[in-house]
Amino acid sequence: MVRVLIVEDHDMARMGLSVILGNNPNIEIADMSADGQDGVNKALELEPDVVIMDIGLPTIDGIEATRKIKTANPKIKVLMYTSRESEDDIFDSFQAGADGYITKGSTAEQTVSAVLAVGEGVAWLDPAIAKVVLTNIRRSSETQSRRGEINYALGKNLYGLTEREMEVLALIVDGLTNPQIADKLVITLSTTKTHVHSILQKLYVESRSKAVAMAMKEGLV
Repeated sequence: MVRVLIVEDHDMARMGLSVILGNNPNIEIADMSADGQDGVNKALELEPDVVIMDIGLPTIDGIEATRKIKTANPKIKVLMYTSRESEDDIFDSFQAGADGYITKGSTAEQTVSAVLAVGEGVAWLDPAIAKVVLTNIRRSSETQSRRGEINYALGKNLYGLTEREMEVLALIVDGLTNPQIADKLVITLSTTKTHVHSILQKLYVESRSKAVAMAMKEGLV
């Protein structure tokens, strides 16, 4: 059972989410909030599995609220739920510690899938958002290429990632869990965990979601 806190200031959107998610037997609505700071307070008090977080909120915005929640309790997962698709909002959200990003135009099925996936520790990226991310990565790659192939290769490995770690990082960005990565690369789960731990250390981040954000922003994959 995934316990969810909904933080959304629009009444209809908030109630719509509660109905959609409440109809799924694997999801329980812990509470709802229409305010950023109140959402932080409720998250830290109730400790839900997943917080569905709008970005445009009163008091403090969803990105700052996410940062406060993840700093105080990293175990709480945060799924951004917004109509915003700008690069700054996307990358700032992941840098703040968000575990997933879904747009308000998503179907009920996609929303439920995103909540369940994030609740299981799998990073979720809305297909519409993935296009923005891929465009950013492609632009970064083209810029690097203009600087020369040698500089580009060095740039990708400034963090000292091995070839295998780069493969693992790419699969993390794709949303694969550790067992799925182990199966994909035909390595043991223990070895996979070691690679993931090493990647987090080399990127100077403390979570998979921040590793995803770093990989996307720096064009590492």
